[in-house]
Amino acid sequence: MIKNIYSIVGVMSGTSLDGIDLVYAEFQLKDRWNFKILAAETVNYSENWRRRLKKLVSLPIQQLEAIDDDYTEFLSGVINQFLFKNSIQHIDAVCSHGHTALHQPDKKVTYQIGNKPKLAQLLEQTVVCDFRVQDVELGGQGAPLVPIGDKLLFSEYDFCLNLGGFANISTESAGQRIAYDICPVNIVLNKHVNHLGFDFDQDGQIAASGTVHEDLLKKLNNLHFYKEVPPKSLGLEWVDANVYPLINTFEINTKDVLRTFVEHIAVQVASEVNKKNKANVFITGGGAYNNFLIERLKHNTNHTILIPSNDIVEFKEALIFGFLGVLKLRDEVNCLQSVTGASKNHSSGKIYHP
Repeated sequence: MIKNIYSIVGVMSGTSLDGIDLVYAEFQLKDRWNFKILAAETVNYSENWRRRLKKLVSLPIQQLEAIDDDYTEFLSGVINQFLFKNSIQHIDAVCSHGHTALHQPDKKVTYQIGNKPKLAQLLEQTVVCDFRVQDVELGGQGAPLVPIGDKLLFSEYDFCLNLGGFANISTESAGQRIAYDICPVNIVLNKHVNHLGFDFDQDGQIAASGTVHEDLLKKLNNLHFYKEVPPKSLGLEWVDANVYPLINTFEINTKDVLRTFVEHIAVQVASEVNKKNKANVFITGGGAYNNFLIERLKHNTNHTILIPSNDIVEFKEALIFGFLGVLKLRDEVNCLQSVTGASKNHSSGKIYHP
């Protein structure tokens, strides 16, 4: 039934393996879409799950399907606990991204685990999920999917920049929304700071203490992906094949790797946002807390940098996947041809009932 108010739980797990983000939100359509976050939480992965998820790219399909079953059960437990803890009883749907195991749109392959029909049965809730597959089948990149939310929920900003496992950006250009991945961020920074025994580089302090390795920086900036035009997207496979081997050709200590890669991120992001004059840049994702990275971005651009409240910084993607589910329930466009390169705008995702 089409209505104007929806109560939704949005669920997101990103490539940086920070954990599972859950948002309980209300979406209301008046003159435009509005939202209210009623509860939000990040559930950290256990070391066992983090280890298993890191290996997904290299596994044969049979093992992936077995892990998919396990992950679906695990995910249902996390979501049920969130529903119980926040006394959430009556919602229209749980809208879940799942966790990306494979993303190779050039081969028409994308696979997110945790999107099985049994999730709806285990939750005893309507579930909207598996948002990427249809877009890839239609010739699209299957990513990024968040820009429809940027367009309809955060239209007052010139650029919406997410600094998560990867940096991705969305903006209006020639009357249509475009969006694309820019470069890796936390997926690389966190991996290298792990060598020092930390989960992440607090405020970017370790990177700030390092020195830019100019040769490595030049070679990173010369990677072919940065010369490609949108639509384009990145996956862990690309990082494994291109970034880590390049870093490993140099014998550089960890703090200098971090310093150099922060500079690489700042250069690549600035090269995109500087295509407009006097813009405002709305930044979300874990990288928004990396003070040193934000400082380097400000150094490389004259734009106004805006960082919102913590609930938006941390949970914007989960919020928007909830919103994608609302649009799917209404059979409205939630995936833009101008963003992904698919053959048409479409309403992506699957709806499962308990």
